[in-house]
Amino acid sequence: MALTALTALVLAGCGAGGDGSGGGGSAGATGTDAPIPAVAEDDRLAALVPDEVKRDGTWVVGTDPTYPPNEFTAPDGTTIIGMDVDLGTAVAQKLGLTARFEQSQFSGIIPGITGGRYEAGISSFTVNPERTQVLDMVSYFSAGTSLATRKGNPDGIDPNDLCGKAIGVQQGTVQVEDVQARNKKCTDEGKPAIQVTELQAQTDVTLALNSNRIVAMLADSPVAAYAQTTTNGAVEVVGQPYDTAPYGIALKKNDGQYAQAVQGAVQSLIDDGTYKRILDKWNVGNGAIPTSSVNGG
Repeated sequence: MALTALTALVLAGCGAGGDGSGGGGSAGATGTDAPIPAVAEDDRLAALVPDEVKRDGTWVVGTDPTYPPNEFTAPDGTTIIGMDVDLGTAVAQKLGLTARFEQSQFSGIIPGITGGRYEAGISSFTVNPERTQVLDMVSYFSAGTSLATRKGNPDGIDPNDLCGKAIGVQQGTVQVEDVQARNKKCTDEGKPAIQVTELQAQTDVTLALNSNRIVAMLADSPVAAYAQTTTNGAVEVVGQPYDTAPYGIALKKNDGQYAQAVQGAVQSLIDDGTYKRILDKWNVGNGAIPTSSVNGG
């Protein structure tokens, strides 16, 4: 289904689109099963949560669990785990709620928030101006885009020149916008077009790389690094991350002091060390931020 320009920009998520400073969110391990200790409720912050959110005591969160290590399914095929899940669980506890993560296609999360199905979206959403026009977003992490190839980069892929190459990206991410912009530059300069493969899930993109259907993929830096580790090096990150930007918890726009409650919860977790324990658990500590904000403020 075709998307309007604004909707397409809003849905472009799982990815960075920021300041070009590089770095951010390198991951290097599969994570552990170790639970994060429960955190105590903050009565002051809990009082800021809208009545319709806290009435049943459950925080309903939409997520697309195909983006390890941030959100993905456990070996049982049902349980949703990951860095975002642990953080969302702790935020809910800080607000006196119990988080319930519901699986969704990535493109369905934002409409689910605006339509009232979800009370939040936590799924590696990049904070950008287009998205904050229709949502409130609470920052909690910093990630960039990375290029990954098969082990040893056998096709000699230059991260700065993808013209004529078969490149994979996940649908709806800012990596799609990135590769489209790169492709236009290629064709404008009379070079071969990039052969872009867009797949619904990041796990499908990684599989396409491993099965030689593409020669490289673009993905968020922690996701690319995680793929390198979990494939025992069959996937290799080439070059440095670029276009770093914050991830944000997506919330209904202008819903009382809801965004301030969630921002306060994230900041409290940063201050008390819970945040660091969660990031360290998933080996994504390089993406830590010192201060959480609402809508990039």
